[in-house]
Amino acid sequence: MRKLILSLTVLVSIQAYAQDALKYQRPPQSILELAMAAPSPSTDFNGKGDVMLVMERASYPSIDELSQPEYRLAGLRINPANFGPSRATYVTAIRIKQIKTGKEYQVSGLPADAKISNITWSPSQKEIAFTVTNNTSITLWKADVATGKAVQVSARKLNSIAGPVFTWIDDSRILVLAVPSSLGRAPEKPLAAEGPTVQQTSGKAAPAATYQDMLKNPYDELLVDYYFQSEPVIIANNQEQVIGKPAIYTNVSPSPDLQYLLVSSIHRPYSYLVPLQRFPTEYAIWKLDGAEVKKLASNPLDEVRPKGFDATSNFPRRFTWRNDVPATITWVQALDGGDPKKEVPYRDVVKTLAAPFDGTPVELVKTVDRFDNLLWGNEHFALLTDANSSKQKIRVSKLDPSNPSQAPVTIIDRSENDRYNDPGTPVTIKNQYHRSVVYLSPKQELLMTAPGASPEGDRPFLSIFNTSNGKQKILWRSQAPYFEQVVDVIDPAKLVIVTAKESVSTPVNYYLQDIKKKTSVALTAFPHPQPLLKGVQKQLLKYKRKDGVDLTAMLYLPEGYDPAKDGRLPVLMWAYPREYKSASDAAQVRGSAYRFTRVNYGSPIFWVTRGFAVMDATEMPIVGEGDKEPNDTFVEQLVMNAEAAVNKITEMGVGDKDRIAVGGHSYGAFMTANLLAHTNLFKAGISRSGAYNRTLTPFGFQNEQRTYWQAPDVYYKMSPFSYADKLKAPILLIHGEADNNSGTFPIQSERLYNAIKGNGGTARLVFLPQESHGYAAKESVLHMLWEMDEWLMKYVK
Repeated sequence: MRKLILSLTVLVSIQAYAQDALKYQRPPQSILELAMAAPSPSTDFNGKGDVMLVMERASYPSIDELSQPEYRLAGLRINPANFGPSRATYVTAIRIKQIKTGKEYQVSGLPADAKISNITWSPSQKEIAFTVTNNTSITLWKADVATGKAVQVSARKLNSIAGPVFTWIDDSRILVLAVPSSLGRAPEKPLAAEGPTVQQTSGKAAPAATYQDMLKNPYDELLVDYYFQSEPVIIANNQEQVIGKPAIYTNVSPSPDLQYLLVSSIHRPYSYLVPLQRFPTEYAIWKLDGAEVKKLASNPLDEVRPKGFDATSNFPRRFTWRNDVPATITWVQALDGGDPKKEVPYRDVVKTLAAPFDGTPVELVKTVDRFDNLLWGNEHFALLTDANSSKQKIRVSKLDPSNPSQAPVTIIDRSENDRYNDPGTPVTIKNQYHRSVVYLSPKQELLMTAPGASPEGDRPFLSIFNTSNGKQKILWRSQAPYFEQVVDVIDPAKLVIVTAKESVSTPVNYYLQDIKKKTSVALTAFPHPQPLLKGVQKQLLKYKRKDGVDLTAMLYLPEGYDPAKDGRLPVLMWAYPREYKSASDAAQVRGSAYRFTRVNYGSPIFWVTRGFAVMDATEMPIVGEGDKEPNDTFVEQLVMNAEAAVNKITEMGVGDKDRIAVGGHSYGAFMTANLLAHTNLFKAGISRSGAYNRTLTPFGFQNEQRTYWQAPDVYYKMSPFSYADKLKAPILLIHGEADNNSGTFPIQSERLYNAIKGNGGTARLVFLPQESHGYAAKESVLHMLWEMDEWLMKYVK
C-alpha cells in the first residue's frame, strides 16, 4: 500500500469550538489536490454531428463572489445588480471542433473573464447564441460557427430571473426578455414599517411544503414588482422591436410556424406561503407584433391544494405548443379537482386549440393517472405518459392525435423504480419547424436509449422498440470493462451515434460511431483530471440484509491495498435512503463498477487517499409493499441496511468493525443521525445539511405524504431529535447558513446540536457563511473537507 497511507500520523485534535472564531482552513494535500482539479469540459453537437462544442466550465467561485448582494424572493435568489440568479454556474470558454477535418478553434471576441451561459444553436445551426454575465448586466451574444468570431447582439440588458432569457425565432430574429427601458430606481427599504405584516386563512385547508425564501412583507412584494419584470423585445439586424408592456413574464415562446407567441405572466396578489410558479398567472396568445389574439386562462393564486404528491391545482395548466403542427396550443385540466383521493375514472384531460384560436377546444385524451408528459411524433402518432407517484407507477401509451375518439393504447406499464425493465427514452429528431419530435422508423418503430440496468450493473443500450407488441431489440450495448452511453443520435435511420465512454481509470471521452458499419472514431482525448486516483481499486459489493432484500454498495480501496498484507482499514460509509413500494425494485443493482472514478466536492472518495475503505452509494432502501407505508418501519429497516453493510465489509477482511464512520448529505444526514441514535455500529458520523426534527416539516417530506397530524408517531420516531439523549457517538454537523432546500432549515442542525450538548453527547456544529443546500465557494468547500478530515482522523482513524 502507498507510503502516503501507511505513514499517516495522528493529527492534532480540533482545538476550535463551535463558538470560537475560526478562519477558513484547507484539507491535507491529497484531498486539496483532488478538490482543486479543473472541472471536465462539457460538450454539445449540432444536428448533423459534424460540429462539436467543447465548453470549459468555471471552478469554484470565491466567498467574495458568493457574498455579493442577494435578494431571496418568492422561492428564488437573485442578484439585484444584474437582474439574474445570484447562484449560477458558467462556462468560461467555448471551443468549436469541425469533426470531419479535426480543426478546432476558440470562440473569440469575448470580454475578459466572460461568464457564459444559455448556449443555444440557431435553427440552421450556423450560429450559436449565448448570454454573457458581469457584475452589472446580462447581455446577448452570438458566434459564427464557421469562424468562431463572437459579437454582442444588443446593448440591451436582459432579465433572466422569471422566464427564458432569449429564444431564437429564426436565423435572423431572437426574442429576448429585457430589463424595461422605462424602469426607474429600485424601491428603497423603509426605515420603519408602516404597519404589521398580516396573513389570514378563510377556513380552507392549504397544506404546503416548507418552502424557503418566501416573501415576508410588503417591501418584498415591491422588490418582486421591480426586479422580476421584463419586456419582450425582438432583435433583428441590429434593430429592436418592443412587443409588450413590462410585466413579470414567465414564458414567451413562438409557435412552430412562427406566427404566434404563447405568453404567460404573473400578477398580484402575491403569496407569502408558496413560490412564484403558484402566483396568479395569465396565459394568452399574441401575434409576433404583440397584439393579443386570445386570452387562454387567468388562474388565481394557487395556495389551496388537496394533500398528496399526486395533488395538483384545479386550474388549466401545462400550456405549451404542439411541436408537430403549425400552431396548436395544448393544456391539461384536472378532472378530479386536483384531489388524488377522489375515486374517478380519469384524473386529467388534455385539450387542444388550433389557430386561429376562435373555435371550441378539442378533448384530445383523458388519463387514468396524473398527466406527466406528451411527446409529439406526427399527426397520427404521439406518446402520452401518466403516472401515480403514490404507487410509484408509470404508464406510456401511444395515441393518434388526429382521432381523439380512439382510445390510447398502453405500450409500457411498469414501476418507475423497476430499472431492469426500463425500455428507455425515445430518440427525437428535429422536424420542418425545427422542433423536437419522436423518431419513427419506416416500420413505425421507436429508437430508444436506456440506462440498461441489470444484475451486473448498468449497461446502457440503444434499441428498436416495436409499438405494436412492445418487443425490444437491442442494437448496441455497453461492454465491460467500460461504461459507455449514447449521448446523441446523429442519424437514427443510418444508426450513427455519439457515445461517451469511460472506465475506472480513463476519463469520459466522446466517440462517433456507425453501428451498421461497426466503426468508431475518437472525438476527444481529455486527460485524467485527478491522477492521484489512478490506482484506486473499485468494486461493486453485493450482499443481503437479514430479511432477504438484496443490497449493493460501491467499494473504493487505496492503491496497492492487500487485506492479507495490510490488515483491516477504517471505513467511511456514505449513503442516502430511498423509499420503494416493492422489495424486488429495492433489490435491483444500481450503478456500474466500470464508471470513471472522479470526485466532486461532496464525494466521500477523497478519504481513500487517507487510508480509508470507502463504501459509496451504500443502498439504504425503505420498503412498504401494498397498503404498508415505507416509513412505518423506517428505523427498523435503516438498521437492517446498516448491519448488512457493516457485516459485509468486515467479513471481507477489509473493514475494522471498531473503526467505521457513517455519513451523508441532506436525507443522508438525517439517516446518519438516526443510525447513531439507534445503533452502536459506528465510531462517528458526519451529517451535512440535514433535517432532524420532522415536526418542522409537518405537511410531508421526501416520499412521506401523510401529515404530522395523520401520523404523529411516525414523525416522532423518525426524528433523531427525539432520541438526542441516545446520540453518544461523535457527530459532525455541517450546514449552509443560507440553505434554500425545502425542510432543511439551518435551525434543524442548531437545535439538534443543542439537544446533543444538553444531553452530554459529543458534537460539532459548523455553519458555512453564504452557502445554500449545496456548497459553492472554494473557501467553504475546502473548509468542509478539512472539518471532515479532522473529524475522521480524530474519532475513527
